[in-house]
Amino acid sequence: MMIAAPTRFLLGCASALLLAGCQGDDAAEHAVKTRPFSDIAPSEAIYFVGTEPFWSGQIEGAQLRFTTPEHPEGTVISVSRFAGNHGLGFSGALAGQPFDLTITPGVCSDEMSDKVYPLTSTLRLGEDIREGCAWSDAHPAALPAGGASASPTS
Repeated sequence: MMIAAPTRFLLGCASALLLAGCQGDDAAEHAVKTRPFSDIAPSEAIYFVGTEPFWSGQIEGAQLRFTTPEHPEGTVISVSRFAGNHGLGFSGALAGQPFDLTITPGVCSDEMSDKVYPLTSTLRLGEDIREGCAWSDAHPAALPAGGASASPTS
């Protein structure tokens, strides 16, 4: 049986529409899931803190200052910034060891103060993995029940 050209064209269009209908919003969802994280501007300072052992620091541009109780003045290293799907990554080297810090959205507590932080931090320093909290200029830490925001040096 031979199908006329206009009928083949219509069948082809109908098939394409049916296939497109099966795709749903996957394409739109995929576009959102693969969009780089942009909640923290590259010009925004980011502060981070962790316990056991105590560590903290800040990132401004491509410079990161890492502090510990043994080195309260901190060590400044150069880092590269990567915007992933759900947060930021900063990579560099500290004392010859790989230094990788990720900052992601999520309510966080340092369990030592009443502050509530809007971001989490995960640090890999060499083979050591440390968990902590973070905040930025536009995403400040706060005290619960309407308390004041934390200052950058908190």
